[in-house]
Amino acid sequence: MSQRKIIIEPDPVLRKKSLPLEKVDNELRALLDDMLETMYAAPGIGLAAVQVGILKRLIVIDISKDKEKTNPLFLINPEIISRSKNTSVYEEGCLSYQVILQKLKDQLNV
Repeated sequence: MSQRKIIIEPDPVLRKKSLPLEKVDNELRALLDDMLETMYAAPGIGLAAVQVGILKRLIVIDISKDKEKTNPLFLINPEIISRSKNTSVYEEGCLSYQVILQKLKDQLNV
């Protein structure tokens, strides 16, 4: 595993459309491990492949509170298939927009 450089706004790669993945292989697994290491080191709770300059539809997430007991989630080709009408307000940051911490209103269930 190795840390990758996180792409920072206003880099235009962050605005590009990511492509779906065709297969899961050892190269993809290594990328996911690198993304996790990068996210944990930042520190963050989520990282998309585009944030490390890879235009693939991949996301790693880990909302574990205990750094010793990680519970990562790997999203490959994620799609929003429904949205809740209920919303909540919370603060959210982004590793690629390092100075921005915003209160967002979003669906409770997606």
